[in-house]
Amino acid sequence: MLPLLDWNRLTESERAAALQRPANAVQGAVFATAQTLIDRVRSGGDGAARDITRELDGVALDSLRVSPAEVNSANADLPAAARTALDRAIANVRCFHAAQLPAALAIETLPGVLCERRSVPLNKVGLYVPAGSAPLPSTAIMLGVPAQIAGCPLRVLCTPPRPDGRADPATLHVARQCGIEHIYKIGGAQAIAAMAYGTESIPKTDKVFGPGNVWVTAAKLLVSRDPGGAACDLPAGPSEVLVIADETARADFVAADLLAQAEHSPDAQAVLVTTSAALARETSTQVEAQMQRLSRREILRRSLASARIILVDDLATAIAVSNAYAPEHLILQVRQPRQWLEQVRCAGSVFLGPWSPEPMGDYCTGTNHVLPTGGYARAYSGLSLMDFLRHLTVQELTQAGLADLGPTAQTLANLEGLDAHASAVAIRLKALAERGVA
Repeated sequence: MLPLLDWNRLTESERAAALQRPANAVQGAVFATAQTLIDRVRSGGDGAARDITRELDGVALDSLRVSPAEVNSANADLPAAARTALDRAIANVRCFHAAQLPAALAIETLPGVLCERRSVPLNKVGLYVPAGSAPLPSTAIMLGVPAQIAGCPLRVLCTPPRPDGRADPATLHVARQCGIEHIYKIGGAQAIAAMAYGTESIPKTDKVFGPGNVWVTAAKLLVSRDPGGAACDLPAGPSEVLVIADETARADFVAADLLAQAEHSPDAQAVLVTTSAALARETSTQVEAQMQRLSRREILRRSLASARIILVDDLATAIAVSNAYAPEHLILQVRQPRQWLEQVRCAGSVFLGPWSPEPMGDYCTGTNHVLPTGGYARAYSGLSLMDFLRHLTVQELTQAGLADLGPTAQTLANLEGLDAHASAVAIRLKALAERGVA
């Protein structure tokens, strides 16, 4: 049975403990291990990457790069139904993300003072597609589609090899559909290092994208702190879900949603916050019953050790608990869920009502499933097209515009004691005065 915590009876320290992620206890060791792997790849290149792949994945590779022949054979190996499902998901994700293309902005803040904002694609992006306990071609969709729409010239995709030394065929199909040609068989923190610093065969990229386990997340944070490394999209580590449910919710639906996230990995987390003690008990029973029918029971049992049910007095408190936890996925299985949406402040992606199960967003509604985890939803948003673009501001002043606004800049520069700033304006104002421009 899942542990049941009565929020009203918990002390402040007990409430904080109830909202802890399981990975927090090993954070220091995780960062140390990730740094060791990064250093090995950075100094040893392809050879070190192959050695680590043999040590950690048990796969000996002659080459990290996926050949065109392997891409072609992977496409042929996929059943037609699988290709159709992947292509339909790609179409929906493309539809939602294409709508996010920003329009160029140009405005005269004053006569003769033109300010613009223009968007340009990132030059070189690294896309990480996990395949640890299960391949995730859906992640290839979530990264490959917006990178293609943005027009990033170089797109590098890394994904762990299968035991037979091949890449997941569904992931390769998605890569082909998204026009990705640079595909490599390498996973974990070592893949992040390879894309951040480059190796003999893997190009260095400017920014690394994609979710992963705690070591991948740690590696992304580490390389993003290094000026010689690469920026990262957002901290997207072990998966998590928080379900808010009232007495109108179906316990079998709630249990299925908890299990759907818990099956990702042993360090995934599932939390139910409910106003109904009866629903809490029935959901716990349903979790145990449904788990017996599922193939990943061992992973589920380990991840559910960190699961919990929190009993609250009302939905306002439930929303407050959720905002404090800041879940990757938030499911509202309550009466009139949309009326509570305004109060949601900290969540990666929100699923409204009983007919919006979280896996729909994982795969094919069109929204992006690369989302902040570990409480980072307090400050980060989920992945979008904007993450693959840089936004340049431009300003252009006419002679009259500078004559009008220049004295303001001079005054502000002098207030800050920056006389070279003031001089750069003054020398032009003097030239304009000599021309009779006032």
